[in-house]
Amino acid sequence: MIMEPISKPSHDPLLSELLFSKLSHFLWSCILLLVASSELFLLFQNSEPMFHFLLLCFLLLCLLLKHILSRSSPVYLVDFSCLKPPGSCRVPFAAFLENASMFEVFDDESLAFMAKVLQTSGQSEETSLPPSLHYIPPKTDQNEALTEVHMVLFPILDDLFAKTNVSPLDIDILIVNCSGFCPSPSLASIVINKYSMRTDIKSFNISGMGCSASALCIDMAQNLLRVNKNSNAIVLSTEILSTGWYSGNEKSKLVINCLFRMGSAAILLSNKKEAKKHAKYRVLRTLRTQRAFEDKAYVSAIREEDSEGKLGVTLKRDLLQVAGETLRSNITILGSEILPLFEKFRYFASLMKKRFLLTKSEGIYVPNFKTVIQHFCMPCSGRSVIMEVGKGLKLGEREMEPALMTLHRFGNQSSSSLWYELAYLEAKERVHKGDRIWQLGMGSGPKCNSVLLQCVRPIIAESNKGPWADCIHRYPLWVNDSSTP
Repeated sequence: MIMEPISKPSHDPLLSELLFSKLSHFLWSCILLLVASSELFLLFQNSEPMFHFLLLCFLLLCLLLKHILSRSSPVYLVDFSCLKPPGSCRVPFAAFLENASMFEVFDDESLAFMAKVLQTSGQSEETSLPPSLHYIPPKTDQNEALTEVHMVLFPILDDLFAKTNVSPLDIDILIVNCSGFCPSPSLASIVINKYSMRTDIKSFNISGMGCSASALCIDMAQNLLRVNKNSNAIVLSTEILSTGWYSGNEKSKLVINCLFRMGSAAILLSNKKEAKKHAKYRVLRTLRTQRAFEDKAYVSAIREEDSEGKLGVTLKRDLLQVAGETLRSNITILGSEILPLFEKFRYFASLMKKRFLLTKSEGIYVPNFKTVIQHFCMPCSGRSVIMEVGKGLKLGEREMEPALMTLHRFGNQSSSSLWYELAYLEAKERVHKGDRIWQLGMGSGPKCNSVLLQCVRPIIAESNKGPWADCIHRYPLWVNDSSTP
């Protein structure tokens, strides 16, 4: 019998990072004590200025060395893949409404409401639903949901491994996010089992985090890569719709049936030195803010049972107002870090003017983020959300285009929508080396998560790849109609 070699237990990087931090803090304290003591000695001895200068130079050298050693390795986004749903899953409005009328659970008022939502949603007739929701009545059991998992996760992983030339055995960290479906074994375990990944892979399964989960997981991956040197991480983002269908008649819950559509994305991140040669982007900054502490915000989008005990996601009327407040706290922090001094000054001046001069007629100045950011990937929750966020950030049609076109072609794909927007920009060949991209994810909780990327190499010949390959030539579509962008 041939026995497989037993791998040695891996050294815990978190423990080593903690020990290194404690040691560096102790050494730095010793250096400061030594410098202070030496300076006091020199003052007491009335030494020549040259000795004070040399001591100052030594302190500055130590500060520079500390800065260099404390810098974490850059995190690169090597590449990503997005699912293109099969044509058999396409759900035109007429087919959707005809099937819904045959489910024998929706009354005429609910059918009319869903028809209106579809027509004003900003999505086209080409969006897709999983096969389970094409049945009459829909199949929303565990097995159908697991079938959908295989359909949306495995193809994009295969594609990502193929175009990055990375093996499943090269993956050190795996993060999977899906808000509404959380089986046991977890989705992360399903992926590890499928690809026979390593025994020491660090896997995480994120659920219940809504449409902002993908940006949140990039933040999590970046933090993990900071303490796990020379590592690769994969983030998988999707939403399983088979178990999320609402079969009642409360209008606030029916919106989800009309907007959410199939989609998934796989993202490879790395802090390896060789990753810089092939990576598309560098992760510059991630930021997470939320308002779950506020009751009104907390219940603005919540999964609950209706009066008949049927489960669905309720969207309250004040959702847009809550989203605006959640967004404001996020962009205030991000803006204070990345905006040029002139923009900060104008914002601060308008804030002081409104506060002390009580000029209610004038609003607070909205900084121009276009001075430091070239491309915007915004929440794809719906046309009204995109327009409100764009208006709040003073963006034009070109900046809102990726979100509006993604909503039109693919619908609201929850957390993975941000990557379809980035794929749109690449397919249009608008992303150039040095450009900055702001991915803004907003979800239930409520929470707002930002990811700031910088392109590190020319991105060309992407128009014939990815989910937009067969239709990018038709976009953008600008129609003066409330139903389509």
